[in-house]
Amino acid sequence: MDDIIIVGGGIGGLTLGLALHAAGIPCRIFESASEIRAVGVGINLLPHATKELAALGLERDLARVAIATRDATFFNRFGQLIYQEPLGRAAGYDHPQFSIHRGDLQMALLEAFRSRAGAERIHTNHHCIGFEQGDTGVSVHFSAGPGGPAGNTIRGRAAVACDGINSIVRKQFFPDEGEPRYSGVNMWRGVTRWKPILSGASLIRAGWLSHGKMVIYPIREAGSDGLQLVNWVAEIETPVYRKRDWNREGRTDDFIGAFADWHFDWLDVAAFIRAADHVLEFPMVDQDPLPRWSFGRVTLLGDAAHPMVPRGSNGAGQAILDTRAMTQALLANPDPVAAFAAYEKQRLEATTRVVLTNRTNPPDAILREVFVRTNDRPFASIDDVISRDELVALSDSYKQIAGYSKEALRA
Repeated sequence: MDDIIIVGGGIGGLTLGLALHAAGIPCRIFESASEIRAVGVGINLLPHATKELAALGLERDLARVAIATRDATFFNRFGQLIYQEPLGRAAGYDHPQFSIHRGDLQMALLEAFRSRAGAERIHTNHHCIGFEQGDTGVSVHFSAGPGGPAGNTIRGRAAVACDGINSIVRKQFFPDEGEPRYSGVNMWRGVTRWKPILSGASLIRAGWLSHGKMVIYPIREAGSDGLQLVNWVAEIETPVYRKRDWNREGRTDDFIGAFADWHFDWLDVAAFIRAADHVLEFPMVDQDPLPRWSFGRVTLLGDAAHPMVPRGSNGAGQAILDTRAMTQALLANPDPVAAFAAYEKQRLEATTRVVLTNRTNPPDAILREVFVRTNDRPFASIDDVISRDELVALSDSYKQIAGYSKEALRA
């Protein structure tokens, strides 16, 4: 009854469990899946997120399975270099930027939680179907997995919904909320075993959405065969899409045509895509920011609170920042009603800015600006198209809004 109930054992839920345990706040995690497995593709952890994970004693574990990203590099669809800047510690940050397989990150968090809090404090096959609350506690109802028979009811002093983009708790709070907002861009994601590209630790963005855009970065160091595991994302403006599902298989033939002539001296993109281990398809969707997340003893965190278009490497990062704010709020005030209100006050406006910026001016706005100014044609010199100062300003503006400028982190 004294536990905080965490609904969802993804990145946000596991990080919150670790943070609460470190703060001496009892909690239990309830995950919908029957088993937490290493699934998915790659993500980037920006320095504001790795700072929080380092504070939880996880930096060394993550460094063993991730790539410490060294540079961001932008090209047009003709393979011409637009802009390059250092990232992470190479840019003078106190903490690294990690490119990592989502499954590797989740397993590192899971193993840390089990070893520190105890395996008995995480429960799988518990799919949330609703909740009730009163003056002294919360009752969360679970079925035996998604679509399974009604199972048990768990009582706690408060509950945090970390149940992702299809959050049941969010739906109970806002039953009339509309369908997710489609950005007009569909994406296909995959991983390919390939020799190191550019620096071997580069975050590459190329092209633009109207004709096809690629994001490419390695997520595991090379093995004995000299090949890294490289994550890639293909994004194309597409009027028709299917409902979001992180695990839906994609078909290469549906999008490979946009990249058929991308044969650069640094990468044969079409061959690289065709060599993928597997491909997933996902529409780039978000939802309009909510007016509030917290109702009494229940609140939302991560994608359940602020699902955003997956640009700018900020989905997982903002969830991790949520966990810090929530833990600090609960330490400052053991009354969860007051603590959740304080957490929301600190995080709602900040994440709203990121959601809206990801719609209009994400980091790849550099590509859009050059696309427009050149009318999608090769250039003789990038300096004739856009100044270095303008490129730096575009990049720095997003860092400030997303909260990972060096000044913000040191403050």
